[in-house]
Amino acid sequence: MPAAPAPSPSVVGLGEVMVLFVADQPGPLREAALFRRHVAGAEANVAVGLARLGQSAGYITRLGDDEFGHAIAFRLRGEGVDLSRVRFDPAAPTGVLFRERREVGPISVLYYRRGSAASRLSPADLDAAYIQQARYLVLSGITPALSASCRATVFAAAEVARAAGVQVVVDPNLRLKLWSADEARPVLRDLIAHADLVLPGLEEAELLSGEAEPLGAARALLALGPQLVVLKLGARGALAVDQAHALEAPAVSLPRIVDPVGAGDAFVAGFLAGQLRGLDLGASLAVANQCGGWAMLAPADQEGLPYFEDIFGPVAAGDVRR
Repeated sequence: MPAAPAPSPSVVGLGEVMVLFVADQPGPLREAALFRRHVAGAEANVAVGLARLGQSAGYITRLGDDEFGHAIAFRLRGEGVDLSRVRFDPAAPTGVLFRERREVGPISVLYYRRGSAASRLSPADLDAAYIQQARYLVLSGITPALSASCRATVFAAAEVARAAGVQVVVDPNLRLKLWSADEARPVLRDLIAHADLVLPGLEEAELLSGEAEPLGAARALLALGPQLVVLKLGARGALAVDQAHALEAPAVSLPRIVDPVGAGDAFVAGFLAGQLRGLDLGASLAVANQCGGWAMLAPADQEGLPYFEDIFGPVAAGDVRR
């Protein structure tokens, strides 16, 4: 019997996926006694967001060959994400993240990811053909911070994609608990130079460009080499800048915010879904802002990610709903 054809997702993500424990009650982690388990990881959040919006998404990572690793795989497969290029590592654990719940102010996190299975990613884990058949490769600035081998893997993946004409998407996702700003800046600027589409937050754009004003920061990042920079401005919406145009899109109005973490990943998923559906830049920004808003209406990273009909309306003939 011939082997089944290899899946061909439109978008491939690369990065760490962790088990996330979110405190049940508001307050500092030291006071938290009860937690709820979820799945988290920036690039994985994008993949799940795309799958819910009717797009095909695949993922490359290492998971621990442990109960948490298999729980993550169970969840992502259930969302429709292809995991045929995920490896289970019997010699290293799945990463774990604890996060407090806050009504106001910044949210503190506690990582247990040093020496994790994903931190052992290497260029040997890449299937070039799998990347080359995609339309987009999604990377973030988190993975290069995990280890030297992860850094090499991210840049190797970007090179494979660019050589094949696959669009490289980079969300800087700066995590100062993983490395300092001085360590991150040159690496992320180099990664942006390997990208076609960059989607930073305003603070990240300022740190990486030295420009505080949104348009100036976006243009400074554009000068590094990408074709398009989309600045996530939170309550102010978004700003897209290419060599010829600058386009702003307002944020959506929300009745409340339950959990802001993961909104940026939802934004990226929405923008790519719009582009994959052939929408113009303004319409793609509108979809992205809607998705970012939806993500903040539920706790944890993935639970609030919208489905196809939430954004595009009832499923029409010819539309794919995963």
